[in-house]
Order: sequence, then C-alpha cells, then structure tokens
Amino acid sequence: MKNTLGVVIVDGVGFRNFILSNFINESLDIFDQIIIFSGLPASAYIGIENSNIRIVELPVFRELGKTWFWRKMKEVAHMQKHKDNFAGISYNLEKNRPTTNSKRAYLTRLIFNLTTFFNSEGWINYSYKKQITSMKQLPEVKKYRELLENNKCNILFFTHQRPPYLAPLDDAAKALNIKTCSFIFSWDNLASKGRMAAPFDSFLVWSDLMKNELNYFYPATKSLAVEVVGTPQFEPYVLERYKLGVEEFNQRFEINPLKKTICYSCGDVSTSKNDGLYIEAIAEAVKIKEIEDVNFIVRTSPAEDGSRFDVIRKEYPFITWNFPKWELTRDGHPEPWSQRVPSPGDIEDLRMILNFCDLGINMCSTMSLDFMLFDKPVINTVFGNVENGLYNDQKYLSYSHYERVVKGGAVAVVKNRQELLKEINFSLQNPTARLAEQKNLIKLQVGKPLEGTSKRITLVLKKIATA
Repeated sequence: MKNTLGVVIVDGVGFRNFILSNFINESLDIFDQIIIFSGLPASAYIGIENSNIRIVELPVFRELGKTWFWRKMKEVAHMQKHKDNFAGISYNLEKNRPTTNSKRAYLTRLIFNLTTFFNSEGWINYSYKKQITSMKQLPEVKKYRELLENNKCNILFFTHQRPPYLAPLDDAAKALNIKTCSFIFSWDNLASKGRMAAPFDSFLVWSDLMKNELNYFYPATKSLAVEVVGTPQFEPYVLERYKLGVEEFNQRFEINPLKKTICYSCGDVSTSKNDGLYIEAIAEAVKIKEIEDVNFIVRTSPAEDGSRFDVIRKEYPFITWNFPKWELTRDGHPEPWSQRVPSPGDIEDLRMILNFCDLGINMCSTMSLDFMLFDKPVINTVFGNVENGLYNDQKYLSYSHYERVVKGGAVAVVKNRQELLKEINFSLQNPTARLAEQKNLIKLQVGKPLEGTSKRITLVLKKIATA
C-alpha cells in the first residue's frame, strides 16, 4: 500500500484551515497520496485537482433516536462532571436543559437526572460504547466502513473533534487497524464545550496550554501521543498568495486613506445577538463626531447572510460592509451553515482588513486573536448582563479561555456606550498600549510560529503513522 494520508474535512471552516492553507501541498511532499473524506460535496474542491489526491464524499449522517440518547448521555455527563469549575461548560449545560414537553425533552430530563449522579469517566465511556453499538446497522455507518476499506490509508486525520458522525468513522477506522488522529479545532473547544465525538488514538493541539487542558478533561490522553503544532487557522496570514497591498484595500473597501479605519467583526446570531447594537453605537458616534472621523468597516459572520443588519445599512450608508465570500455548496443539509465554503478572495479580504485597519472591535471572538497577530489594538463589546434586559454577553468573560484574555490585559473590555467611545479614541491614539500583553497572549494560545505550520503538522502525522 502506498504511504497514504486520509483527511476528514467536516465543514467550511475545516476547508479554510486545511485546504486553503499550505497543508495539502506540504502533505504531498510527505505522503504518496491523500484521500479526503469529505462532509462537503466533491464539487467544493474544484481547483485542487491532482492525480495523488482523491475526494471521497461521506454520506450525510442522520441520527436515530437511540443513538441520540446515548450521545446526549455522554455529552451531558461530561458537562455535569466539569460544570462547577468551568463557567463555559456550565452555561452550555444550561442551554441543553429542556424547556418543552416533547418526548425528547422528557428523555433529556431523564439524562440530566441520571448524569447528576453518574458522570465518571467510566460512565461516559460506557455511554459512548452504547452510542456506537446503537448505530452499527445504520446504512451510513456501514458505508463509512466500506469507504475506508476501499480507500485504504495509513492514518486517518480528523480536522475537527466534535461533529457526532465522526464517532462511527473513528470506530470503523479502528476496526480496520487504521490509526486515527484528531486536531483540536478551536481555542474554546475543550474548556467550554461538551464531550468530543470519539476517543481518537492521538491528538494535535495549538499550544502547551491546550495540551494541558486536553489531559485534564480527557485523562486517557496522558498516555497517548499529543503534539503541539500551532494552528493552520492563521497560516494564510503569512502566505504570499493572499497578500495584497494598501492600494487594493483602499479600492476594494472604498477607503479614504486620510482617515484611520476601524472594523467591527460580527459573530453569528446565536452567540452574538447584540452586534446590531454595537454597530449602531459606533456608527452614530462617527456621525455626530463623538469619535474622530474614521472609515468604518463591518465584517459579518460567514455563518449568515447579514440580512439582520438591513435597517442599519439604510440608516448609516457610510458604513462599508464586508460579507464573507462563503458559498453554499449543498441544499437540504441538516446543518446548512456547515456547507458554506470560503473562497481565496475572502481570505484576501480578511487579511487586508487585519493588516490595514487601525482597530478591531468584536464581542469576545477569535477575531481578537486575528487582529493581535497583526499588532492591532482590540476592543471587546459586552453591554448585556442578566439585569439590563440585553442578551447576556458578559457571561463570556468568565469562560476560561476568555478569562485569560481579559486578565492578561490584551484587550479593552467595554460594558456601555461611554466606555466604548472612550476606548475607541484611546486605542486610535495609543495603538501599542497593550501590544506586550497581546504578544504574551498569542504565545500562550497559539504556541508555535505561523510560518511552517502545515509542514509541522504533516511531519507529525507522518511520525504517528509510522510509529
């Protein structure tokens, strides 16, 4: 058998991180061939054709009730176990608490009651085994094994660790003696979210901090290979093919070069409901000159179409809107947001925004790290709390991954309009005031240089595959 790398891409963000970075090219230098097992349609990969790359579409997985029950048992037990020490997990546990009287709601209440007492690692692993057993006869699961048998690889690399359908894929790989490795997808996945999908054989993590978190939440990983590699999420920021100049930036975003430029980057509506409030506060301050005259760019979330801002767009026509160029690749999918795929042009746009804007503003987003990588000051807007009737986004300040951001002094946190306007004016006049703290945070969270990230990952995968 050829020295073959199997790569599981589950969604558009994984596509961005591992297809639009240098990962594929570097992997072809190390492995004889690559097989991409894709949760996206094969048509999404037009442009990366190569005789040594094969695209294998995974069937859309639709979960049966009994499989859902044991998966939910596993995930809720994990959150019950850690809720007292981690605010993010506690909040996510409460989000799962049922409020209706449907059959599934009654089952969820049963799960909550049971896992109040049964939430040990042994119970969680028992629930996982029941989850796997419950789906053995599903046609999609049989298809996974068939696809792996017909597309043999030395190692199966999961570019995400959370989607439920990864569990039967990992189980099928193990049955065929294929080594599995998972990349921890995001900086908040371990200390804020529920249980990962499967007990993979090995792991790649961003940093030593993330490695310690992985060992804490998943004690079994202490005896497994866990390698610190950084993250390809930010690698396009050091790749020449995505680099454009300030003239292109000014033209594409209709920028007045005599003014400074600020950017507000949105989350999706499920977690960042107050975006409109923050955009309007900034725009009104620009309009009535409470802050210095600036260019104002708003970048919306790739997960939505931006229609919730239609009224603001009409009210403040001077705002420049950047709607991420992510195309929907498939209709009728149970998770349509996962089927949106970015274009190289969107990475160019984002890199220009980060490079040439003078200030980044967002609600506790990963975009804080993006702006810091370009040495730009960052403001986090969190007006909402449990008392004032706004969506409570101040809760995110107590999530462990974001506590470090705030306590380390890397960002300005603003809780009302007056604080926001004060910090905008201060940051524009003192852009390096928090630069040392930002660099310390990047070193802690990202762990490795952006240069050579993909090569680092492929070399580690080769080492694991041949161990």
